[in-house]
Amino acid sequence: MTGTTTASGTRRSFVRTTAAALLSALVLSGCGAPAEKAAAPGETPQATPAAAAGESAAAPAAPLAGTAWRLVEIQSMDDAIGSTRVADPSQYTMRLNADGSVALRLNCNSAAGTWSAEAGTDPSSGRFVFGPLAATMVSCPPPSVDEQVTRQAPYFRSYLLKDDRLYLSLMADGGIFVWERSASGDSPSAR
Repeated sequence: MTGTTTASGTRRSFVRTTAAALLSALVLSGCGAPAEKAAAPGETPQATPAAAAGESAAAPAAPLAGTAWRLVEIQSMDDAIGSTRVADPSQYTMRLNADGSVALRLNCNSAAGTWSAEAGTDPSSGRFVFGPLAATMVSCPPPSVDEQVTRQAPYFRSYLLKDDRLYLSLMADGGIFVWERSASGDSPSAR
């Protein structure tokens, strides 16, 4: 019985040691990739390739920076759902600020966070992502698509600019949110 207890105790000790080593490796790996390369005196710090490739480190794409938009339609790739036209586009606005911040008005709610984009070979299209968004969660009177916008925001992957419209596509052909250009007075202010 003592041998069983010792073997069981040894197994538990091994599992604890292994778990601690893995946890330490994970923590240290996050500390091992600095966001900026140390600069010599008088030099400007430069981003490392890892930081330059990161979602939050990417700079906004020039054709989108400083623009304001109104949501006009949500296109589903599911024929059974089809497209949803927004009843009052002035209630759904988005301001993509040049500093990479975004401010949204979503009916009776608002949201703020970050965005980044990288133009493809043609600057009218490319990669697009929102960073984490902080949103109010007031229950808006129907019809409202505010929850649909905030729920889908993490899944935007690309953009297309065409005829003063911004098409934000969801990953895996999940749908397209169609925004029309608006005067900056229609959009939420930068936060």
